[in-house]
Amino acid sequence: MQIALMASDKRKDLLTEFCIAYCGVLSRHTLCATGTTGKYLSDATGLRIEKLLPGSRGGAQQIASRISFDEIDLLLYFRDPAQETAYAGEQLNLVRMCDRQNIPVASNIATAEALILALDRGDLDWRLLLKPSKD
Repeated sequence: MQIALMASDKRKDLLTEFCIAYCGVLSRHTLCATGTTGKYLSDATGLRIEKLLPGSRGGAQQIASRISFDEIDLLLYFRDPAQETAYAGEQLNLVRMCDRQNIPVASNIATAEALILALDRGDLDWRLLLKPSKD
């Protein structure tokens, strides 16, 4: 599965700890992340992560584009709910796109853990059945 990873500045450490804990599961999938988050995660875990642009410089839009082209199967986006930012509309747009494309999205550690455990059990493989064959 294609998993996109993003985190607000105040949530990067939490996402890093999460990825360390679930490194075994994540290593079996294709990962991409916004630039700074991807660097933190790959340095801490050794996971192979495609690093996109930093979120504030277009990385969020790159992930949004991949979502719209059905190239993302799962989004883990740890955001800081206490932080009102200029990116609130962009954050809502990502979640809305995931809803439209039927892509599971986690914005906090509790939901992310539920999704990762489901992924590990094979419970999220139904998305692969819905995708058209590339043959």
